[in-house]
Amino acid sequence: MWHRGRPEGHARSWRALLPAPSSRAETVGAARRAVRVTVAAVAGFYPAVDLLHRPVFALYTLFIPVAFGLLSPLPGAGRRRAGTVLRAVPAAAALITLGTYLAATTWSATLGMLLVGFVLVTGASIGPRATGVVPALQLCYILACFPPYAPGTLPDRLAGLAVGATLTILCERLLLPEPRQPSYRSRVAEGLELAGHAVHDLLRDGADGRETAERLRAAGGGLRFSRTAAGCRPTGAGARDRALAQAGYATRRFLDLLAVLAPLLRAPVDSPSAMLLRGLATACADQAAALRGTRAAAGPEGVEEMITQYAAVRGVPPDLREDPHPLLRRQSTLLAAAVSAVTASAAVALATGRRRSMPGLPPEQFWYTGASTPRLWWVRIADHLTPRSVVFQNAVRTASGLALARLVAGSLDLSHGFWVLLGMLTLGRTTAGATWSAVRSATVGTLIGSLAAGALLISAGDMAEVYAALLVPTMLVAFSAGPVGGPAWGQGLFTLVVSMAFAQIAPVTWELAEARIVDVLTGSAIGLVCGVLAWPTGARGEMRRSAAALLRATAPLVRVTVERAASGRSAPVTRADAAAELRRALWYWRIAHASYTQLRTEPPARRAADGGADWLAALNFGSRVLTGAYWLPWSPGTAWPSDAASWAREATDEVVSATLRAAHFPADGVTVRPTPLPPGILTRLPAPSVSHLVDVEVWLHLLASDLTAAVGSGSTVEDGPW
Repeated sequence: MWHRGRPEGHARSWRALLPAPSSRAETVGAARRAVRVTVAAVAGFYPAVDLLHRPVFALYTLFIPVAFGLLSPLPGAGRRRAGTVLRAVPAAAALITLGTYLAATTWSATLGMLLVGFVLVTGASIGPRATGVVPALQLCYILACFPPYAPGTLPDRLAGLAVGATLTILCERLLLPEPRQPSYRSRVAEGLELAGHAVHDLLRDGADGRETAERLRAAGGGLRFSRTAAGCRPTGAGARDRALAQAGYATRRFLDLLAVLAPLLRAPVDSPSAMLLRGLATACADQAAALRGTRAAAGPEGVEEMITQYAAVRGVPPDLREDPHPLLRRQSTLLAAAVSAVTASAAVALATGRRRSMPGLPPEQFWYTGASTPRLWWVRIADHLTPRSVVFQNAVRTASGLALARLVAGSLDLSHGFWVLLGMLTLGRTTAGATWSAVRSATVGTLIGSLAAGALLISAGDMAEVYAALLVPTMLVAFSAGPVGGPAWGQGLFTLVVSMAFAQIAPVTWELAEARIVDVLTGSAIGLVCGVLAWPTGARGEMRRSAAALLRATAPLVRVTVERAASGRSAPVTRADAAAELRRALWYWRIAHASYTQLRTEPPARRAADGGADWLAALNFGSRVLTGAYWLPWSPGTAWPSDAASWAREATDEVVSATLRAAHFPADGVTVRPTPLPPGILTRLPAPSVSHLVDVEVWLHLLASDLTAAVGSGSTVEDGPW
């Protein structure tokens, strides 16, 4: 057994050191980025060393392009990346100044590192641009807060920042800029255009509803953030980003419901439904044109009027001799799709800047309209000031790790101690397992790179010309292969780069390579300890807790919504009805969404400890509950008779109890089938209440389907309708 197991495990450990498989586009992108960073770094470094003989200035001109261009995941293409760097320069200057003066003592620098780390990581939640520059800003403080305490060098440090940032901006704009990727706005426009064309096709005789449904589901899946480049996701806290994200969510629901309707529309469609479908197709075309900038956004009023008219005339035609139930369910599904179109129309108007308020719509749905951008930033940050937020957990983990690394490096007086923090910063992950994997690979890479650097320093001695000649090709190789090859290649090649750079700034010996090994190992150990002690499971454990809290928070809203429909009231659930429930549900939805967003960035677990839960379906359940609370029923009706109200309460109890069971994520899943409508009940109800009853039935069945997908064993994340 030993002979069989040992070679396999041995091979597996060495396989982790090989370059990770990557697409051609990823390799080409890394090479383009390496050229930009190398040119920006050496364009300031060589004159500072050879002509000006200012080592501090040279150090900052070298590391600022590396920090912004390589260590920071800047979003977007060349122009946007350059603008992100430009906006970050004042904050970088402030952090360099702060670090320079706090370097007076180890304790002041450590406390400053703790505060800076927490503020930066928490503040990064306001949007992708802030997230992208956080590593660079952290490095600016790290570089400045180490001895020697020399406030007199602050002008050189700030000058190095200015030159390095300027060269980075120019290279991002002019030198092999990143190609522009399809924006999320254009993706939403394409989805709306497809929906409009699909509706016209379905209304024509001979359309293949099943094929159309597949295309609609595929288009909806393409709007998921997980299938959108990180720099193109509207994840910012501002009103336009929130509105564009909401337009994407609503469009995905609209496409999904159209896919459900597509196979049912092959039969002749009743006249009111056909008119509503044609109106929705026209609205989709208008919204797509508004997103592309060729037409002003019309707003949701037109679709709302169509819904009101349809709700007033829909129902069972007098000459229908068949069972009216299928027709009523189709009408209810069509109305649910139309409501998603209302949300999409309103969100598009807000995202394109045509509107600043949405009177008539539930205030909870577009609560951010009219709020200032700083106010929305604070709301986003305040949402995450809780130990149950992965953003808060990451901030605590990162800040404490960097502070501990600064304390250790200063207390032990480690040579080039900022490498300790750099190692902790670049190797720290959100899970203990991922951190250990990165540390293990980086340790081997650093050892090999240090041996190569030591051999070079011994052989070349103080011949600066050798290091100057080798620096550029080494940087190109390191910055190209490191991001693609993984931590082992990145740390090993970066060791060679820093050795060659420091050999030109000041005389060095082979002991520089030894210091590099000690510092990286120290930083790796600190990062590993923090990863084990501070929320070691990352977003996986928090995703389970936040999804459970979301299910528990939305369960009461299901009961309130059905009670309103049964009583004949048409107004949506408001804060006056269920203030606490609405606030809790909205807050837990945002927390769960943040957990899911981080979960998609983490490596999958080797074993599904949560029984195959579909977190995306759980999020969709919460969103569907909130949508139903806003919109059910669609028009004024009358109170239901006792038998209909009894059925609704019984079916609601089944869904609510299943929701509370699902919050425990049982291993055998949760299967819920709401009690079917009693035979003949539809013929005994007044005309408006018949449609309202089927609306509730369709909604409860959709919620039951979401629950089964979310908790049922064997489902996967990609199965959800989002």
